[in-house]
Amino acid sequence: MSEALEPVELRAPRGARVMEIDWADGHRSVYPHDLLRGFCPCASCQGHEGPIQFVEGGDLELSDIQSVGNYAFRLVWRDGHQTGIYSHRFLRSLCTCSSCAADEPKSRSFRRE
Repeated sequence: MSEALEPVELRAPRGARVMEIDWADGHRSVYPHDLLRGFCPCASCQGHEGPIQFVEGGDLELSDIQSVGNYAFRLVWRDGHQTGIYSHRFLRSLCTCSSCAADEPKSRSFRRE
């Protein structure tokens, strides 16, 4: 596995609206919860065209994060949704920082309605 795809620390404090990952290559990614939920990779969420749109005030708090092998995390949302397995590669591709955007422009966009 590429060093860029190895998380060394993950932070998602209770009540926070973002999850942060420090990667082995020194990069830090910050993921707003609405971005993570909007791009949930589970089969049920992928049945929609583009990312799911959430109603303002929806419950986007993470209640648990579980490691899946050495390649992914399962995010458990407070509303009970937990079928999305986010590979390290997929999470790194979702990074929206200016450095990642310059390296690889994103073909997808996300907006909260």
